[in-house]
Amino acid sequence: MGLYGANYWLLTRLFGPRALQVGSYRSPGRIGLPLRLEVLEQHAFTTELRLSYELVDELTGQPDPSAHVRLFSDARMAEVTACYFGSRLEDTLGRSAPAAAVFQHRLRMNAFLSKWLDYLEQSGHSRFGLLFDA
Repeated sequence: MGLYGANYWLLTRLFGPRALQVGSYRSPGRIGLPLRLEVLEQHAFTTELRLSYELVDELTGQPDPSAHVRLFSDARMAEVTACYFGSRLEDTLGRSAPAAAVFQHRLRMNAFLSKWLDYLEQSGHSRFGLLFDA
């Protein structure tokens, strides 16, 4: 749970997603690739977003890499629900995966988000550079 809390605060510090309206944003950053942040849904205590670079996988036509994230403002936690297109838990692990495998997979996805957010911050991405695309 500590990782989920740390990811919440990293996302909040970097992009302030609770204050954003539903839509797509672009962050050019100082170095590296431009980032796309999409606020998919905004509810009283939950925000759904997708983070991705402006790269597209030639096979699927979807952003690569990408992470779907659910922020819980009441619990102050952020959870990665899927990484990359079509890789929901049941797609990756099967419908009857053992609980230990599900836990390990979720842990890896959220560790990935933590490292990615650190990298994005070092690359100059922030709420102050977000450009609203609609």
